[in-house]
Amino acid sequence: MAPRVLVSDELSETAVQIFRDRGVEVDFQPQLGKDKDRLFEIIGNYDGLAIRSATKVTEKIIAAAKNLKVVGRAGIGVDNVDIPAASRRGIIVMNTPFGNSITTAEHAIALMFAVARQLPSADASTQAGKWEKSKFMGVEITGKTLGIIGAGNIGSIVIARALGLKMHVVAFDPFLSKERAEEMGVTKVELDELFARADFITLHVPLTDKTRNIIDATAIAKMKQGVRIINCARGGLVDEAALAAAIKSGHVAGAAFDVFEVEPAKESPLFGLPNVVCTPHLGASTTEAQENVALQVAEQMADYLVKGAVSNAINMPSITAEEAPILKPFIKLADVLGAFVGQVTEDPIKEIEILYDGVTAGMNTKALTSALLAGLIRNQVADVNMVSAPIMIKEKGIVLAEVKRDKTGVYDGYIKLTVTTDSMTRSVAGTVFSDGKPRFIQIKGINLDADVGNHMVYIANTDVPGMIGFIGTTLGSAGVNIANFQLGRDKQGGDAIALLYVDGALSDDVLAKLTAHHAIRQAKPLVFNID
Repeated sequence: MAPRVLVSDELSETAVQIFRDRGVEVDFQPQLGKDKDRLFEIIGNYDGLAIRSATKVTEKIIAAAKNLKVVGRAGIGVDNVDIPAASRRGIIVMNTPFGNSITTAEHAIALMFAVARQLPSADASTQAGKWEKSKFMGVEITGKTLGIIGAGNIGSIVIARALGLKMHVVAFDPFLSKERAEEMGVTKVELDELFARADFITLHVPLTDKTRNIIDATAIAKMKQGVRIINCARGGLVDEAALAAAIKSGHVAGAAFDVFEVEPAKESPLFGLPNVVCTPHLGASTTEAQENVALQVAEQMADYLVKGAVSNAINMPSITAEEAPILKPFIKLADVLGAFVGQVTEDPIKEIEILYDGVTAGMNTKALTSALLAGLIRNQVADVNMVSAPIMIKEKGIVLAEVKRDKTGVYDGYIKLTVTTDSMTRSVAGTVFSDGKPRFIQIKGINLDADVGNHMVYIANTDVPGMIGFIGTTLGSAGVNIANFQLGRDKQGGDAIALLYVDGALSDDVLAKLTAHHAIRQAKPLVFNID
């Protein structure tokens, strides 16, 4: 059956056609997002939901979305989606961070010109029949220093435009390397130095706990007299009241804002001040940008629903269309390893270590880790998946560590999972052979080579003669057929394990007969989904 997507906001017909061309059934109801009750009634019928800003994907909507796998937001902001609720339900939330980058960068440059030359006020004055030529004295852009806070996708476009305007550019971005800064033609500085040097300051960072009010009264006090501040990124990055006070005092010469602490902005301390330019969040409002993000979200959602590729997800590691077929067998392996430990470990897990050896270390390990964690806790939480599992592990306070290393053994690459409880440490390792099927290669430090089947039996025992015969006879008497049988031990008379691939589930009576043997310490039925 083809996946179904509901489009509840305005998307172009071209974007809708992308879904259809890729084998996705589309229900195009562009006004539905405004009717939350109707959305609640029908959302359970869809695998995907494509939205803009009008649709509010609340916890209530998510609870009703029984089949929903992905929400795609045509645009950057996902404030209208309850991401924690979606993540707990295993719903991927995607946005389109690059579709409106040029548009937003151009708007920042436009606002910089507007505040430098007082264009809105001059326009209003002239159209009112005045001719106040001497009142609107501006400043040149050329030769001035522009301070960029955030040199990412949009910030880097602003930098290129500013350099073309013959400005000097200094940038503050903790993730910007010195080499990349030199390549871009900017000087990387600390924030205080940026404040001290910049004639214009423009912000291009997300709103987080660290960036909230990154420009406040203290920061403004460090700025040059006559600085002008532009914000086309997010409301809340600038303390509007502190900026208003600085404009009134004359310390700040002007400001241009496209975003505000509260939106829609019906009022703000900045409104009505001289040489303050305000626009109603127009950063992405061009014909080209709106079409670009619509096409992009349709492509992303279709790629995920049809091919399993994940791109620009807020709550899950990205998996490219090229990576997906390569990762698929290793994601299955990771899930199997997690499921094995989750089914044989009864005590609460305190620590998890995942070792990626050889070729696996160079793969998308975030995706592999997510799959492994999902398998690990599926025995406790039946509907867990790659999106929700990392969140649940974090909420449980379990310590998680990843280790990557070059090839150390006979296998080109393998994954090893080790978990620690209050009473024990348990480990399992596996790899994928050329047939694409997962295999166990080590359990409890004991080497073996075992296929993975839907129904398996794990037996831990002391190494004693006659164990193979006992297990075979017990299962045979119960009518259980053994498809594969792998043994291993650490030394003669020491710890031993048996891993059996059987044709069906074992009854409690058969398990009781197995564990009645004096040398068997644990006999656990294992269930995997390897189809």
